[in-house]
Amino acid sequence: MKAKTLAIAAVLTSLAAPAFAQSFYVVQDVKTKKCTITETKPTTTETTVVSGDTVYKTRAEADAGMKTVKVCTTN
Repeated sequence: MKAKTLAIAAVLTSLAAPAFAQSFYVVQDVKTKKCTITETKPTTTETTVVSGDTVYKTRAEADAGMKTVKVCTTN
């Protein structure tokens, strides 16, 4: 009985784990040309992802990535 409960808990945890994973995007405001880091992928035309298809796992990675994107370093 205990093994069955542990197996079910393991399956549920593996299914729920991706929901807890954070992702960060480097985006640029179309009007102001200012770059920022967001936790959600933009769905409007007011901001665009400037780091291509790159999704960062931590905010520190996104910050370092933003410093390498040319359109973000020129403003």
